[in-house]
Amino acid sequence: MNKPRIGIVGVGQIAKMGHLDEYVNKREPVEIIAACDINEKELDNVCEKYQIPYKYTDFRELLKRDDMDAVDVCLHNNLHAPVSVAALKAGKHVYCEKPIAGSYADGEMMLKTAKECGKMLHIQLAAIYSKEAKAAKELIDSGELGRIYHTRSTGYRRRNRPYVDGYGTKFFVNKESCGGGALYDMGIYHISQLLYLIGSPEVRSISGKVYQETGMYEQRRADSGYNVEELGDGFVKLENGITMDVIESWAAHMNPFESSSIFGSMGGIRMQPFAYYSTFHDMEMNSSFELEQWDWRRHQCVEDADLYDSTVHHWVAALQGRVELLPTAEIALKTMLIQEGIYMSDRLGRDVTAEEVVQNSQLTFG
Repeated sequence: MNKPRIGIVGVGQIAKMGHLDEYVNKREPVEIIAACDINEKELDNVCEKYQIPYKYTDFRELLKRDDMDAVDVCLHNNLHAPVSVAALKAGKHVYCEKPIAGSYADGEMMLKTAKECGKMLHIQLAAIYSKEAKAAKELIDSGELGRIYHTRSTGYRRRNRPYVDGYGTKFFVNKESCGGGALYDMGIYHISQLLYLIGSPEVRSISGKVYQETGMYEQRRADSGYNVEELGDGFVKLENGITMDVIESWAAHMNPFESSSIFGSMGGIRMQPFAYYSTFHDMEMNSSFELEQWDWRRHQCVEDADLYDSTVHHWVAALQGRVELLPTAEIALKTMLIQEGIYMSDRLGRDVTAEEVVQNSQLTFG
């Protein structure tokens, strides 16, 4: 598949900035042959700008095309599953925006369908392709951290909630379309990155609490039906005695949080700015790294290093058969298990097991 043919469903902000611009600006060897959106005016504008020859307002009509290898799903969270499942059943590979879906049950259905249909399902987990993640993975896999026992997943905004703070649409802050708030929007990146780095251990139990406490423009609150969390906390027990604590903020009266971190028996990692902590001759040691030069050298000397440069580049390389697709769908689904577990724990006022979350998660589509 030298030049994969792709159709895109949804042509809003994330489709343009995170997908179409990536294909075009990085000169990915793909052909965008069709696009679909219910907003006909925006659909016309996007198809003209990106020179997409065919356009549809019904994704089911787009999926009937037999000259299309894959579908790129850029819709609000609760629409990920129905469109992705239909695309997979239509014989298309699927690249879907984060999070995997609006619920664990939805994501599980997507992954199950992909396996049954023998098609690839790729989820946008951009953070696992960063230089920091690659460096952390190399240190962890080489044993420099020893036994990993704790991770901390953090995401910070002082006051930057979609729509109510001035950007984006109201669909980002209403559970009927988005499923969740800061935990879904930002937490997906940080939690999934840590799970990937430490080998994606199984989840045992989750405890959590979510908040909506800080003020906002009341007209915006009323217009949007704002009913998601602006801050979410969690504590997760994983297999092998590993734990993870989580904090994700869209809005908080607080200075910036420290970035995500990983604790090991022989060393620890701070993700940004990237640093390694250990002891050397019984002295505490704090180490920084020259990642730019390291990353440049890898690209000159290591075969196929570029196939992991970004989520889009990796996706295209996988479509071409040049690289095996990273298990982004499995990692995104496990991330959803943790996120939904935090919501469930908050609702019930107690710890919940992974089994409880799986058993009680509901499909958001028929």
